[in-house]
Amino acid sequence: MKHIPRHPVSATDRISNQQLVAYGLGGLIPIALFNIAGQLMGLIGNIGLGLSAFWLGVVLIIPRLWDAVSDPVMGHFSDNIRTRWGRRRPFLLMGGIAVALSFVLMWWVPKGPAIEAWFGSEAAYEWFQLGYILVFLLIFFTACTIFEIPHGALGMEMSKDPHERTRLFGAKSFWGNLFAMGTPWLFALANLDFFKGTGGNEADGMRWVSMLIAVVLIPLSIWWFVVCKEPGFERVQKQKKEGFWHNMKVAVKNQTFRRLVVIIFALAMGFNFVGLLNYYITIFYLYGGDKAAAGPLLGINGTIWAVTGLLAVFPLNWVGRSLGKKWTLALAIGLMSLAQLSKIVCYNPSSPYLVIIPTVLLSAGMLMFFTMGSSMLGDICDEDDLATGTRSEGSYYSVYWWFIKLGTAFASFVTGSLIVLSQFDEKQTKGVDELEGAVKKAQEQFEKENRESASGQLEQAKKISSELIAHFSEKGDAFPHSRDHYDLLIEQTQSVNHQLDHMLGSQTEDPVSAASFVGLTDQIEPITQQTPTALLRLRIFEIGLPLVLCVVSFWLLRFYPLTDKRSYEVKHLLEERNKLGEEEE
Repeated sequence: MKHIPRHPVSATDRISNQQLVAYGLGGLIPIALFNIAGQLMGLIGNIGLGLSAFWLGVVLIIPRLWDAVSDPVMGHFSDNIRTRWGRRRPFLLMGGIAVALSFVLMWWVPKGPAIEAWFGSEAAYEWFQLGYILVFLLIFFTACTIFEIPHGALGMEMSKDPHERTRLFGAKSFWGNLFAMGTPWLFALANLDFFKGTGGNEADGMRWVSMLIAVVLIPLSIWWFVVCKEPGFERVQKQKKEGFWHNMKVAVKNQTFRRLVVIIFALAMGFNFVGLLNYYITIFYLYGGDKAAAGPLLGINGTIWAVTGLLAVFPLNWVGRSLGKKWTLALAIGLMSLAQLSKIVCYNPSSPYLVIIPTVLLSAGMLMFFTMGSSMLGDICDEDDLATGTRSEGSYYSVYWWFIKLGTAFASFVTGSLIVLSQFDEKQTKGVDELEGAVKKAQEQFEKENRESASGQLEQAKKISSELIAHFSEKGDAFPHSRDHYDLLIEQTQSVNHQLDHMLGSQTEDPVSAASFVGLTDQIEPITQQTPTALLRLRIFEIGLPLVLCVVSFWLLRFYPLTDKRSYEVKHLLEERNKLGEEEE
């Protein structure tokens, strides 16, 4: 590794603290909310609404495919629009508000017996819910594109210094990761009775939690529009407008750009394939299906992820200047590989908090990797400007994310397929949720001394438990290697049935007590256990796939040609050319 010379930052290239914070807070949308929608919609749709993991995976593909198509269109449009407020800023305002509103609406999936009664079958009802999710995910992802592509392009324009761009994208990662801790905490909040209500689940709770997000996001959108500036707009507005296909062709033909995209794409695919599986492993392997018990660890783990990402931002610029961007990228890949290997030991039900170790390594590695990737993209845009005389940050940024998002769309399908291949049983989780909900409603009516309503809810609970017994019997026949596990679940559910029979048969001389409900709830808890085969396969997929693609990405990095030395040469050549052009005018 050669010594990397230091280059002082000129006053005109240095980003002010206000600009740094304002731009960085924009990371809330592409880093936090984008991932919250992709991860929690799949998780809550599966375990909260009882929808098929496979079909949820298919549904999640379509908005991402649309996202991949809309990104280049938005990038080209942003490059070629000319308004009194610039090429990028109007979209920060419009896109931010649209994201806030669509994020709320996507969680209000119609559900309940009254809605289900409109449909002739349970299958038709589930297809309706999947359709609703699809429509509002399409709206949400479109809103994200309207905001994110101009925002990302703006980050490459705000400074001409390669490492000041690293500061900008580091700030974006900092604030994005700060809000990203909301992914697991939102799941924990959605499971609180305050949000989900009596007898509700996380799908009900998320409706109200999403409104808290909108209350924060709308004022921020106005602030971004007011504070963020476009320093190069005066020169760029004289730039000739190019056709869409011309810009796309120039970007795709750029060899340096193609190499960077493949490096980022390979690693991103590995982690996108399995990003959702961590939730399943935490809830169903580390905590045996107890979502309430798993919630705090998910929240704490998310907080540690965010805090690590926040702390990793501070040395990132120094590491980038000391090692160079290419070697910093290699260091990031090494940290992520080590994190995956550590999970072999750290996924331990006896010590669930060991998962904090790979979380720290992964968070630091990912922040360095993706921040450097965006910063290196700005250097490529400079090189392209030197060759063509055109600033096309929007087109490059959109094509860059086109590849990543197309991979993410494919990964959504793969994730659903992996969950199905693992033999995870979503009908079991939905049935147990409904059983617990009916018991809680019965207890609530009992405490109000409304015995008739309490009996009705207990009858409903008995019906659900009987359906679970039939379901477990079918699963045991379908998967003989897990027969012992399903026999145990049948035995545990039959015990719940007997307790329900006893409570329903109790007369006034032998009344049901509050302790009876506590005992019944304790009996229901073990029924959430998934099969050992499913849990083992989930761990193999979640650890192995990203590790393999980390190795691929590291190997490809060897061939990346744009060094720090060359980036500064390009910067100085551009300054001389632009200065000469100004003198001629």
